[in-house]
Amino acid sequence: MRQRRADRRQAPRSTARRGPLSRLLGTLLIVVAAALSSTAATSSVAADSAPRPLGQLVPVPAEVAPGGSPYAITSTTPIRVAGGPGSGSGEVRRIGTYLAELLRPATGYALPVTDRPGPGGIRLELGSRDRSLGEEGYRLRSTPDALTITARAPAGLFHGAQTLRQLLPDRIEADSRRTGPWKVAGGTITDAPRYGYRGAMLDVSRHFFTVAEVKRHIDQLALYKVNKLHLHLSDDQGWRLAIDSWPRLATHGGSTEVGGGPGGYYTKQQYREIVRYAASRYLEVVPEIDLPGHTNAALASYAELNCDGVAPPLYTGTKVGFSSLCVSKPVTYDFVDDVLRELAALTPGKYLHIGGDEAHATSHEDYVAFMAKAQAVVGTYGKTVMGWHQLTGAVPVKGAVAQYWGYDRTGAAERKQVADAAKAGAKLVLSPADRVYLDMKYTKDTKLGLKWAGLVEVRRSYDWDPATYLEGAPQEAVLGIEAPIWTETLADTTEVDQMAFPRLLGAAEIGWSPAAARDWETYKVRLAAQGPRLTALGIDFYRSPQVPWS
Repeated sequence: MRQRRADRRQAPRSTARRGPLSRLLGTLLIVVAAALSSTAATSSVAADSAPRPLGQLVPVPAEVAPGGSPYAITSTTPIRVAGGPGSGSGEVRRIGTYLAELLRPATGYALPVTDRPGPGGIRLELGSRDRSLGEEGYRLRSTPDALTITARAPAGLFHGAQTLRQLLPDRIEADSRRTGPWKVAGGTITDAPRYGYRGAMLDVSRHFFTVAEVKRHIDQLALYKVNKLHLHLSDDQGWRLAIDSWPRLATHGGSTEVGGGPGGYYTKQQYREIVRYAASRYLEVVPEIDLPGHTNAALASYAELNCDGVAPPLYTGTKVGFSSLCVSKPVTYDFVDDVLRELAALTPGKYLHIGGDEAHATSHEDYVAFMAKAQAVVGTYGKTVMGWHQLTGAVPVKGAVAQYWGYDRTGAAERKQVADAAKAGAKLVLSPADRVYLDMKYTKDTKLGLKWAGLVEVRRSYDWDPATYLEGAPQEAVLGIEAPIWTETLADTTEVDQMAFPRLLGAAEIGWSPAAARDWETYKVRLAAQGPRLTALGIDFYRSPQVPWS
């Protein structure tokens, strides 16, 4: 939401004649004002030159030990890359090059990336023996002589690089040269994620977003250590991925969107580019083809998928629950097999999301039968089943992941059904709609978004714990959380930004940071400090009155 500046009205000039005493007082006031202005400017410069405190990060690190003088990046700083035994030094170099490309525009420094040993510089070192770091943790140590990031795996080095980025002044995000200094406070950060699944979902079906727009969103997610991008690729309003064996899905089913716009779809090459780009930022793409409901775009593309053999018109509204594949037809399972086979071949990640929500036009008996067959197809192609939590109303296969999108008011029976499935071995990703559905309105005055799950201000979105949220579900069943953003009312990236930020940062912290380190009172201060960085990145975020923005 954009803030409006108050009107500035010039005070009328006095026509009264000023005497000597008046002139003397005026001169004294000018001198005092100049002195105060000079002091304020000096304080501002000093504050601007002081390094950011080590703990002033989002997500908050697991352990911070401040101490010692800061490290300063200068015109002679190199980025030194080194891989441990058996590691791919090429991947470490790629991370070093990525970091250099982030820092060069604003600093104006060369920041050469080198694998030659030597003193000083920014050092990326792979091969830490500290098992507590896991695959994504890192240790960052800042001294006057060097800044060193160590990790057991490349993802950890990448996340450490994002921490370094946040520790530098916000102007580091500029795309042209800015004035330094570029200091990092002295001390050590030891950090690793609480959950292995820290996701965000982008609905490209209700409104289509280009490859460039998806890449921009990936970069935003990477800054806050999100590691899963769930792409909602099909729905009633649009089919967004080319499928060779069913080409009209994209060319016809992808030809529109909510409101009747031109829609669009990704070619296989474009989808591979999204997957590749996400992987370069250490995000795994989780693709979703929603089945058996939310399928009007498919039904409109192929008449034989309908029980009556008649294709419905394309749909550009926002209602849900009216469409269904024909569960009794053999061609339906040819369709499912072809789509999931081609999708699995394009997707190196472990998950295929098959939806399963709001299948109101499918009888319970048919739903159970269909989901059994669809899950079997996912397994055939070596992937792990993921579905919305209605999957637990069928029979989840071993290892299946149910994504819970209910909310505090969801009925006890439905919540118990999900918890019981978790007790029986299903895994959970939590996306409670009244907490982390980023398309919910902040307040009643929010122009964008929906409110069927309630109003979700920044504190409400942050103030919950995945470990205890779903009563009866074993804590070990919770893989992590995901913050979805549905786009019925969001037609462009500016509107997505306004609804996703700043709540997305809270979701990232919930997924990454230890529960004991999270507290609203300290979080809102750290979040406020992110405001200038978001602005520097061109993100027009919602200025919640609950946050003391800088």
